[in-house]
Amino acid sequence: MKNIKVIVNEIFYSVQGEGVDTGLPTIFIRLTGCNLRCSYCDTKYAYYEGEELEAENILKRIKEWKCRRICITGGEPLLQENVYDLIDLLLKEKYEISVETNGSIDISKLVGRNVIIKMDIKLPSSGMHDKMKMDNINLLRSHDELKFVIENREDYDYAKKLIEKYRPSCHIIMQPVWKKMEASKLAEWILEDGIDARLSVQLHKILWGEKRGK
Repeated sequence: MKNIKVIVNEIFYSVQGEGVDTGLPTIFIRLTGCNLRCSYCDTKYAYYEGEELEAENILKRIKEWKCRRICITGGEPLLQENVYDLIDLLLKEKYEISVETNGSIDISKLVGRNVIIKMDIKLPSSGMHDKMKMDNINLLRSHDELKFVIENREDYDYAKKLIEKYRPSCHIIMQPVWKKMEASKLAEWILEDGIDARLSVQLHKILWGEKRGK
């Protein structure tokens, strides 16, 4: 086995709380480090906390659970170059892989792999919307996901304009910022405008609150 090392913040087993696969049992591998500082970030502990682990140790850990579904998240996992070797190893082990990425880093290396890309495009309330690599939207495939985290009407209108401009072929996810935007109001806007988007409400927080590792 190639000596693959990544800096890992945490590994845990839970249900997926966001996106198309909401509710499905999933093993999460959260990598350390992020290049953005979103105003509503709920994983600030992943900015710096973590330990370097060899892929062999990661495999040993995840095999404790009877689950073949893995989500690689962060922070921003694509900051670590070895993440691609880790993905290839997990695919070789026949795991189903999704990768959560923040929209600011080129995803072309992911597109060539058999993974589900769950990509954010940050909106004005995040303070990071000018850091986005918009060309990524055109790389997303039909089974991938484009997520907009929405805090207010300005965010929603900004997202709507991007959808109209780029006409993404993937799943579109609209998600209210936890405790700052009413999901019912966002649902009303989506229905009024006839946007073919999935409303995501962070199931894990409904179940367990903001408990780490859930």
